[in-house]
Amino acid sequence: MTIDTTDMCSHLRKKLFDEDGDYHHLWMAMQDDAELTAVVRSRQLHIYRNGKKVLVLAGKSAPKIIREDKICDLLKQ
Repeated sequence: MTIDTTDMCSHLRKKLFDEDGDYHHLWMAMQDDAELTAVVRSRQLHIYRNGKKVLVLAGKSAPKIIREDKICDLLKQ
């Protein structure tokens, strides 16, 4: 999965892509899941499964779970 990170919040970028980041394990799991897509909107990462939004990740605020999904379970770890 590739996404355009030019408009992504710098805090979120660090959390996703740095190996010790809070969401890095989530990013790695997203790479292996063909049903997931992601897009950057309003500096946040919106994650979709089969076209339906499941999760919104932001840099400084808490993640917003839109629908229960197995990818959301990784946040609780």
